Order: sequence, then structure tokens, then C-alpha cells
Amino acid sequence: MSIKSFRLAAASAVLLLSAAPAWSFSFAPASIHHHALARPKLTAASHRSSSSLSMSAAAVATDDDNDPPLFESPLKGIARDYKMRLPLYGSDVADGLNSQCLAATLFLFFACLAPAVGFGALFGAATNGAIGTMEMVSSTAMCGFIYALTSAQPLTIIGSTGPVLAFVATLVQLAEKMNVPFLPLYAWTGIWTSGILFLSSITSASNLVKYLTRFTDEIFSTLISFIFVVEAVQNIGRSFTNPASSFTKGLLTLIVAVSTYFTAATLKGLQKTVYFNKGIRKNVSNFGPTIGVLTGALIARWARLSQGAVATLPALAIPTTFATTSGRPWLIPLLDLPVWARWGAFFPALMATVLLFLDQNITVRLVNNPQYKMEKGRRKGNMLDGMHADMLIISGLTFVTSLVGLPWLVAATVRSISHVRALSIFDSAGKLKSTIEQRITGLSIHSLIGACVLFDKPRSVLTQIPTPVLMGLFMFLGTSALPGNEMWERIKGLFKDSEKAPKERWSAVPRSVSTLFTAIQIACLGAMVYVKESPIGVLFPVVIALLAPLRFALEKTDVVKKEYMDVLDEE
Repeated sequence: MSIKSFRLAAASAVLLLSAAPAWSFSFAPASIHHHALARPKLTAASHRSSSSLSMSAAAVATDDDNDPPLFESPLKGIARDYKMRLPLYGSDVADGLNSQCLAATLFLFFACLAPAVGFGALFGAATNGAIGTMEMVSSTAMCGFIYALTSAQPLTIIGSTGPVLAFVATLVQLAEKMNVPFLPLYAWTGIWTSGILFLSSITSASNLVKYLTRFTDEIFSTLISFIFVVEAVQNIGRSFTNPASSFTKGLLTLIVAVSTYFTAATLKGLQKTVYFNKGIRKNVSNFGPTIGVLTGALIARWARLSQGAVATLPALAIPTTFATTSGRPWLIPLLDLPVWARWGAFFPALMATVLLFLDQNITVRLVNNPQYKMEKGRRKGNMLDGMHADMLIISGLTFVTSLVGLPWLVAATVRSISHVRALSIFDSAGKLKSTIEQRITGLSIHSLIGACVLFDKPRSVLTQIPTPVLMGLFMFLGTSALPGNEMWERIKGLFKDSEKAPKERWSAVPRSVSTLFTAIQIACLGAMVYVKESPIGVLFPVVIALLAPLRFALEKTDVVKKEYMDVLDEE
């Protein structure tokens, strides 16, 4: 190995060593899983009847399927995922042809396009224009369409995330320090990453996620909701403080964003009221977010037409032509990177693998939560089904996007949860009854985004939508993902009169214990926010991985006793 290669390896090893704890949680499974997956014992009575013995054996076999080993023989997990899902492909199409899926498509189109444009601008700034808005929107359209077409859990929405952006920014700095071109280094890092993810998919390494519990899910989900709301509020605040803006524009920005948010939230909640008949409530509720976007856009348009330039708000910025941001060729010149650096790229790829692996699997785990009552291609109560096939798709997409310099995409938490909730069906009492499991919405959402990339007409229409409208939608996305999150419910419970408040699932746990448990979760949330916003933001996935052993330590050290933990952290 040359001196340069050694220097690159040493620089990257700092990141890798920091990620080492990410694997530690695999050796200390939380007791809740042993409790939930306790295997039936054969009793003396089972020897009296061969049929009883057969039933017990079947029960054990089923339990073994629901609690697979950490690693399985090559392709076993992928084959199992597709064997359960592919026979249902016809219904995945037929079940998506209804008004609720149309409403979800229109809502999620804006909810996916806006972050793509926003992240594209941030990538452009971080990479000096090497990867920008056109690359991000193109990657969102292409990868999202392929994922919806081929994945085992098509309700998951993939997109870029903050940790991926932080990692790419670090990779830019590494390229500058090592005096190598960034894009070839990015491509080789992505190629190595896709290879490692491919190995993890064929060996069923996603089974590691079974050691994560509600404790981790709630913190991660709350964090992503927090990020969406804070980003929206900060953007609105900048309209008042930006020297290029004015108080009039700031006030109009606030009015448009709040109008979008409250219209979407109010109409979405209409389904739980007694107004109008059931059909009207359902349809207005389904189209609520889209009506909210149209309301905000119309208010902004009225202000611009009546008041002129003084009331003209910044609009969605989409490139006017289909070409790379910097004018470079689409295909990355892989051979421009020295041989030593091609091998050295393996080390930052290890960190990228940890990042993509955790981002993808934690979000899919949230989507697969039994509370959404999905049945297609999965065994009852199993949250791992589909993960191995989906990781295979992510590895392939990572390889392709690396070759052409597009951003890497993984499951996006808030967009995925919003997608699932938009497809949820509730009974007359407002309780979730089932979820429409299909592929049409995912295919349609990303087809529409692709049309914005390829055709002039859709682009010209979307450039008329003011940014404050999208900020209102961001607030709706962030807040709509919180209901059902027990961490959020317990945070609100801290300010409630326990004697007057309705009893919750965890009410049997002493209030002091539930308060301590919630405080620890809040502290973890604060630590994740701090790391994400700090110069070491690339280590964000490591903090996520440490949540599992922390939860286990809380129980083992009796900070939270097992009988209470089993209630608070029940799956």
C-alpha cells in the first residue's frame, strides 16, 4: 500500500472506529423480545397424542421463523420475502385504483418533491455544484419508481436524509485533503458501499434490527418529525430577518404557511367528526393536504396580483433543463481516481454502509409496525419480513446512482409514515382498521416527479408554487407523524392532571418511572439533535445504534425495572 493510500485509510478509519459500537447491540438482545417470542414448551401431555405433538412442533417452527438467526444462508431471506410478496403483485395493482390512493398520490407528490428540491440545493452547496437539485430530483424520480416497482414493502418512500448529506460533505473534505477528484471518490465509495449492502442483503443481516425496540423507534420517529417542523419554522423566521426580504413579505410568508398547515390539518381531521355524511368526510379528509397546498398557493397568488412585487414570495426552484448542475457528463470517469484511492475508498464506504443500513432498516421497521395492520407478504406480528429484499434493491440503486453521480437514497421516515397514514382505513370509532397495501401510489408519485424533470409544462406550473406553501406542508408532515407515538403522548402527559386525564396503556406503571423513562428518551433525542447539527454529524447513525444497548442497560441496572420496561417498551 502506498503512502497516500495509507493516509486515506487512516483518515477514514477515524470514522470507522467511531462506528464500531454500531454492532455491539447484536450481542445483548432486550428481554422484551425473549418475552414476546417465548417458545412453547412440550409438556407430558404432548406425549399422549401424536396430533398434540405435531401441533407443538408446528408452533415451534412458526416461532423459529419469527425469530430467525442473525445471519442466514445466502439468499434465504430474499427468497422468503419475494415468495410471500410476488404472488400478490396483481392485487398490489388492483388495490391501488381508488380515490383514497389518488388523494395519497397528490399529497405525497408535493411531500416528496419539496424535500428533493431542498436537499438538492444543500447538496449543491456542500459539493460545490458537483451534485445539485437536478441530480437529486432525478434520483428521487428514478430510484423511487424502481423501488415501488420491485420492493417487498412498496409503502416505504425512499429519499435523501440529513446524515447522508453530512457524510457526503465529509467526503468532499476528504477528497480535498487527499488531493483527489471528488466525484470519482464518491463513485468508488458508493460502489464499495453497494457491495457491502449486497452482502448484508443475501446473508439476511437486516435480522439485526430485531434487537431494536419501541424505545428506539419512538426516539427516531420523534427526531424526524422535530426536524421537519423546526426546518419549516426556521425558514419562516428567516423571511423576517433576511435583509433581502421585508416585513410585508415575512408576514405574508407566515400567513401562507399557517393557512396551508391549518387547512390540511383541519380537513384531514374531518373524518373523525360528525359533520356531513361518511362519504363526504372520507373524501375531504383524504384530499385535505392537497386542498391545503392549493389554498396556500391561491392566497399567495392573490397577494401577488393585488399588491405586485412587494408581495411576491420566493417559489419552488426547479432547473429549467434536463442536465447536470455543473454541465458535467452524467457518467462518472471512474478511472480518474488513482488505483490506491480506489482501494482506499473501501474505508469511508464502511461508514456509509452503517449509515444507509440503519436509516433504511429503522424506517422499514416503523412502516412494518403491527399497529398499521398490514398483512400482504408478511407473517403475523413479524416486522422483519421484506427487509432483505428491500436491502437488495437499495444496494442495486446505490451502485447505479454512484456511477452517474446521483445522491444515494434510503427509506425516508416522515414521508414513509405519512404515506402509510394516508392509506389507512378507520372504523366509525376512529380506530385504524386496515391499510391499503399496493404499489400504484409509489409508482404514480415518482412518475409525476419524473415528469417535472423531463417536461417543460409541469416544471412551469410547479415554479408558481411559493416556498411558504411547502413550509406549511412540512409542518403538517412533521406533526401528522406524531399521533400514535407513545413517547410524544407521554411528553404531553407530563403536563396533564393525572387524576383527570384518561388512562393510557402504561397507566399501571408508577408515574415517577414513566417520567424517568420519558426523560431519558428526551435526553437521547437532544443528544441526536446535537450530534446531527455538529461537525461530527456523520456519526449520527452511531448514536442511533447505541440506543439499543442503552435500553438494555436501563433494564439490567434496574434504572427501569423489568416489569415496568415490559409495559413501557412493549411491541
